[in-house]
Amino acid sequence: MSENTSYTTEEIARLLKISKLKVYDLIKKGELPSYRVGKQMRVDHSDLEAYKQHSRSGVSPFSPPGGSKAEPVSPPPFQFTQMPSYTGKTAGANIVITGQDISLDILATHLERSESPVRPLRSYAGSLDSLIAMYYGESDIVSTHLLEGDSGEYNLPYIRRLLVGFSYVVIHMLTRSAGFYVQKGNPKGIRDWSDLQKNGITLINRERGAGARVLLDEQLRLHGIHAAGISGYAAEENSHFAVAGRVARREADVGIGTEKAAKIIDGVDFIPLVQERYDLVILKKPEHEALIRTVLDILRSPAFQNELSSIHPYDLSESGTIIYET
Repeated sequence: MSENTSYTTEEIARLLKISKLKVYDLIKKGELPSYRVGKQMRVDHSDLEAYKQHSRSGVSPFSPPGGSKAEPVSPPPFQFTQMPSYTGKTAGANIVITGQDISLDILATHLERSESPVRPLRSYAGSLDSLIAMYYGESDIVSTHLLEGDSGEYNLPYIRRLLVGFSYVVIHMLTRSAGFYVQKGNPKGIRDWSDLQKNGITLINRERGAGARVLLDEQLRLHGIHAAGISGYAAEENSHFAVAGRVARREADVGIGTEKAAKIIDGVDFIPLVQERYDLVILKKPEHEALIRTVLDILRSPAFQNELSSIHPYDLSESGTIIYET
């Protein structure tokens, strides 16, 4: 293998047989040097080999002798999305914000601009995977929009089951419409969940763990519809935009997602079905006390809400409300 070879985070995860979030964690801690090429993080072959050779001993190859902690050898603080640099900001601890909605990118930017010393990093994962990342200590702030079908309640039933033994706060961020993406003019006449089992209807699904996938599976269960009888149920995409794009290209008749993507992707109509709650979870640790206060201030601020409203007409009437706290 050439010493000039470099790997993406996805390739590193496959080679080491670990999750992509674990790769991010290694990068964040400085155990695996990385650099950015455009929007993509890369790790050189030589650095990967050095990490593998030394990991068995439990001593990082990028730490000084004696076991004291060194600063990461990689370039300036790792961020999953490129953020503007604000002069005068004191460097502080990195925090990982996990989730897929653009509102999280805006939150990260406002955190970067705030007086808080934290440096926000962005990771992209579905709601269940985000909560699992928090459970394993791989994320500091996660978003979730998971429907529990029997009660009609969003998020709290899943958070309570996954974060057993943790102390955390759940903060409402926004409410948004979710429903069907259909081809322009809705030629197949798709209106409700029962239409998914009709002959000649092809679905494009979201990946397991995504909030849209949980919404679909819960509705199928409640309506007594067998997933095996739905054409295309096993075909998956990893974002609302990718699902809407497949429908727009007529590669599927219907997909599940949020209204925002339908406003951006040409060739797609949107059939609203539910109003889903999009909430944030932050673990309550001594080092997170100031972070929680800052996040609450940002979510309640006119600057944040005006910026978010300019992108899409979310319901922000309860933004910054603490809805549950252990």
